[in-house]
Amino acid sequence: MVLQDHFRPPLSLRRHWHTFDNAWATYIASDLNAKLPEGYFAEPNVQFGIEIDVAAFDESLSQFECLSINFDRNWTPPPPSQNVPFLPTDETVEISIFNTEGGPVLAGAIELVSPANKDRSSHRNAFVSKCETYLRQGIGLIIVDVVTQGKANLHNELLNRLTGTNTLSFNTELYATSYRVVERDEQSSLDIWQEELTIDCVLPTLPFWLRGEICLPVELNNIYERTCREQRIILNSA
Repeated sequence: MVLQDHFRPPLSLRRHWHTFDNAWATYIASDLNAKLPEGYFAEPNVQFGIEIDVAAFDESLSQFECLSINFDRNWTPPPPSQNVPFLPTDETVEISIFNTEGGPVLAGAIELVSPANKDRSSHRNAFVSKCETYLRQGIGLIIVDVVTQGKANLHNELLNRLTGTNTLSFNTELYATSYRVVERDEQSSLDIWQEELTIDCVLPTLPFWLRGEICLPVELNNIYERTCREQRIILNSA
């Protein structure tokens, strides 16, 4: 199964891209829910023109500090593509209102880039700011950009925001990236997995590091194939 162009003819004339992305986010969440340990759940959040993401939650905050589960012993994430210095947020001044009954706490997010995320500077800044906030809080993050409209690379803009330099640019229009905030030898840094995508490529499997040291494989190609089948899109193969 290979990636198709959902944003240009002929496929864009036969299927609405936002319907496909809605379904893709739903099936990604479904796949994660089959893998997540007890106390965690994933749900899609689709707001077209703003964001398309899949979030993984932990229903008890205390689990973040002590939970380390190797629930899939047959899968090991590959080494990161690069590692950069990174300072998570450790001091915050804010006013927060909490429900005393408790509730879910965000542990990770998967962002499916939409055309609106890339089409103007204000939208790109909003997307990058949201991703930066996740990482500053130690929340696991994946970005998947298969949008063939627009040349912006939001991964590069995020790295430039975090490191203050563009020397780490990933020179590709389509990509899938995963991020993990990690501390080694009392120094915080950011592990990054990055995969270049092209139309007609096979989508990769990415590590999804949740806050709490849990890592899940996100098998993008299998979930993409399922979505195409469910949407009755003719499947192309490599």
